[in-house]
Amino acid sequence: MKSSAAVVSPVAVRGAGPAPAAIERTRHPGRAADFVTLTKPRLNFLVLITTLGGMYIAAPDGVPLSILVHALVGTALVAGGASALNQVWERETDGLMRRTRLRPIPAHRLRTADATWFGTLMSAAGLIELTWKVNALAAAVAAATLVSYVFVYTPLKKRTPLATLVGAVPGALPPVIGWAAATGGISIPAIVLFGIVFLWQMPHFLAIAWLYRDDYEQAGIPLLPVLEPDGRRTGRQALLYAAALWPVSLLPAIVRIADVPYNIVATVLGFGLIALSAQFARERTTKRARHLFLYSILYLPLLWSALVIDRLWF
Repeated sequence: MKSSAAVVSPVAVRGAGPAPAAIERTRHPGRAADFVTLTKPRLNFLVLITTLGGMYIAAPDGVPLSILVHALVGTALVAGGASALNQVWERETDGLMRRTRLRPIPAHRLRTADATWFGTLMSAAGLIELTWKVNALAAAVAAATLVSYVFVYTPLKKRTPLATLVGAVPGALPPVIGWAAATGGISIPAIVLFGIVFLWQMPHFLAIAWLYRDDYEQAGIPLLPVLEPDGRRTGRQALLYAAALWPVSLLPAIVRIADVPYNIVATVLGFGLIALSAQFARERTTKRARHLFLYSILYLPLLWSALVIDRLWF
């Protein structure tokens, strides 16, 4: 369930390899830890945050505890399984990139077959739990997320830079899972939440693509900074998506799931993202890309928190 806008460590940057101590720690983490690594727990924590936010924005009076727990557990299982299957598919390209070559499969700590079974069983268990304990619609959205991420976005990554847009679709579906879990339906506010997360991913991932363009070029992944090394289109697109995100982030007030306090926070956060994107568009440097990347990591949790708080208390 990982999107193209993958959250990566802000420590690693272009031209800087992992520290020797870090390499030693990741060489022998233990078999159980390797399976955990396949699920990309840090990234999928954000998936659960947006899913939980979707539930409480949809149902500010509260969600039954059993629905909440099973929705989060089921979503976590599907997300973890999708991440594992993604790493199975990308094992060769992961082995070519500095930041991913120590993952369990390219480092030969786990067999491809074991990782495939692990990802398949996790995904199936998550879909069964969502269907049985939550509702069929939430399970269907989770299944769409899994299929679009593993079987559409992942193979497209080596073919076209447009894969980034495709990958933003599964990345934006977790709040819709939460909405469907809480209400049993999908309405216009759920689509608004989808739009916010979809647009947020673009400047976030374009900054990542710029920071790791050497890695992506080495692996033969045709992202925009690889195809156009001067970065002009990369910077312009980051600014374009950041500018588009701000008005979309104000739509919750239009569809009556937010009020003035949220709009103030959304405007402040949005202008910050636009300003950093504009700086990156002017100066395509590692420093500017890193600033945009780090801010984008903070942007979504802060915006989501403001929306949930506004929905619950105002």
